[in-house]
Amino acid sequence: MQSANVLLKKIIRSPVLPFAAQHGMKKDLFPLSRTLSLSLCLKQDNSCDPSEKLDLDGWKKVMKSGLQEVVSETGSDRKELSTLAAAREILEMWRLVGRSVPENISEEQLKTYIECPSKSAKKKYLKYLYLKELYKRNDKRKTDEKRERKLETQEEASKPDETKRNSLVCLWANAMDRAYSWRVAQSMIFGQPLVFDMSYEKDMSVREVANAVRQLVLSESCNRRSVDPFHIHFCNFKDNSLYHKEFIKHYREAWGKLLITVTDQCYTDVFPKDKLIYLTADSPKVMKTFDHDKIYIVGSMVDKSIKTGCSLARAKRLGLETAALPLEKYLLWNSGAKNLTLDQMMHILLTLKDTADWKKALEFVPKRKYCGFVNKPVDELKKTLNLINTLKLGKRQEEIRKQFAKNYSKKLTHK
Repeated sequence: MQSANVLLKKIIRSPVLPFAAQHGMKKDLFPLSRTLSLSLCLKQDNSCDPSEKLDLDGWKKVMKSGLQEVVSETGSDRKELSTLAAAREILEMWRLVGRSVPENISEEQLKTYIECPSKSAKKKYLKYLYLKELYKRNDKRKTDEKRERKLETQEEASKPDETKRNSLVCLWANAMDRAYSWRVAQSMIFGQPLVFDMSYEKDMSVREVANAVRQLVLSESCNRRSVDPFHIHFCNFKDNSLYHKEFIKHYREAWGKLLITVTDQCYTDVFPKDKLIYLTADSPKVMKTFDHDKIYIVGSMVDKSIKTGCSLARAKRLGLETAALPLEKYLLWNSGAKNLTLDQMMHILLTLKDTADWKKALEFVPKRKYCGFVNKPVDELKKTLNLINTLKLGKRQEEIRKQFAKNYSKKLTHK
């Protein structure tokens, strides 16, 4: 009996404990060894009973089953580690070849990649990780560049010469701003009025109204920086209208400080009718010279969405004189509408007011709308067209071109 107990102690101490310590499997083997030792102690206490015998075969079965479980668990762990290592090596090879594979991938991401059901799912997952890493790298690069620029500006601002220079620029900007404001304030008393008709809101969509307001903002800033600005009037302007809301979006608190006149009255109620001229591209009368005694009206609309003759019909209903810019007289016009934006009209009118030169004023017309200026007289232009006909188009087309030149010359003489 004592020899059996000694044998069991050796089995418990020698094979089980070192194996558990070596493989880190303490959870399953140490409780087993603890139960064996307790049972041995109990059997030592009852060793006086000769009828009870120790069942060595049972203990052997218990020990073998525990060892088999430990070996199976360690084998599965090794198999999983080898699979992860193989997958990592494959991804590294793909990255070196040039595929969209992330440089750094964690074990969890690698396990998710292995568990993907198909090749396409694996490719999509790798591309997702690659793009995520790329975006993160770009964000880091941008933040670093922003930090470097901020440090550079701080260093430049710390220099004494640069400080003086910046202060001088600020003083100059403030002085110019005051000068511009003084000019516009003087124009509100002594300047020539320019009216913007704000009664086209119903004929435009919200997006078109926003475009019209952006053009009006550019027109106001251009007028403010000019040498001899207009006194701008916004007539037929309703509170809480789309125009009003868009202007507040642009100017915010500065809307109430603008040096312009805003009224809900019609321009016929503010100014005498004999001084008003409505500028519209549909007018049959062509504007020859700029009149400083007249008050010009411009429709505040985006012409692409307005039907032809809308502004002309409104001017006729009010009994106003109309005029159109002499675009065909000074420009070799291409095919297309002769509608201009509001800021282009402001540039043209300001240039005419300052210089009375149509060529300088019409330089603000977009280049894509015309071929060039009419610099030669009509006779020389006719000879040039005939020469082009004979050289390029042949005799049959020559007659057509001659007729075109004849009609063109008649049109210019009538104008």
